[in-house]
Amino acid sequence: MHLEYHRPQTLEEALALLGRAEPRTLPLGGGAFLNAAQRPKTLPQEDVAVVDLQALGLDAITPRGNFADLGATARLQDLLQADLPQALKDAAALETTYTRRHLQTVAGTLVAADGMSPFATAMMALDAVLLLQPDDEKLPLGELYPFRFDHLQGKLITKVTVPTQAKLAVETVAPSPLSRPLVVVAVAQWPSGRTRVVLGGWGDAPHLAMDGPEATGAEEAARNAAHDADDYRASAEYRREVAAVLVRRALQALA
Repeated sequence: MHLEYHRPQTLEEALALLGRAEPRTLPLGGGAFLNAAQRPKTLPQEDVAVVDLQALGLDAITPRGNFADLGATARLQDLLQADLPQALKDAAALETTYTRRHLQTVAGTLVAADGMSPFATAMMALDAVLLLQPDDEKLPLGELYPFRFDHLQGKLITKVTVPTQAKLAVETVAPSPLSRPLVVVAVAQWPSGRTRVVLGGWGDAPHLAMDGPEATGAEEAARNAAHDADDYRASAEYRREVAAVLVRRALQALA
């Protein structure tokens, strides 16, 4: 339930509302998560006040040299028409249905993401950086998840920056095309050789397996990252072996 609804016309007004001690106040983008009958367990479950961001113009997708700035309230469907790495667009398409892609925003999807999110896994592999207001604070996506609401208290994500010169490959295994994945592997590789491997498919957030100067050891790093990946959907042993296979496929695709 929403205790209060606000639709500020300026960023300053929005930040003033989000900075209140009481009631707990959260930003509202597309409403796909906060308005849901059952919120994702990654989000607060109590009643909150909401600040509608529609009037703030935070939905642009802007190329900037070797980077792209994704507005916080850009919809996932908008990404599919943007000049972005194809694998990132594929991950956005895998995230949810066509109808929900018109509702879910970039920032909302990342903040609400659990470990089964292909989009969050791909963005973390690209070492996406969140821009938080006030103070132009830059926060790597991977640093958000351990204490996501402590990081965001009184702050607002205004854009998310991703590199466009890095190559990206995303591989998944799921019981069916409409099921959430049992294993997601995203591998990003920069022209320098830097390679990041991120795994998903379980837990409350994607898991960084490797960030190194080259791809050597990526398969073993994936196995290690899935060491404790047991849940009701699959065993850790299964995920370890599948993750290694998917990393190999991803590296072949990048080559």
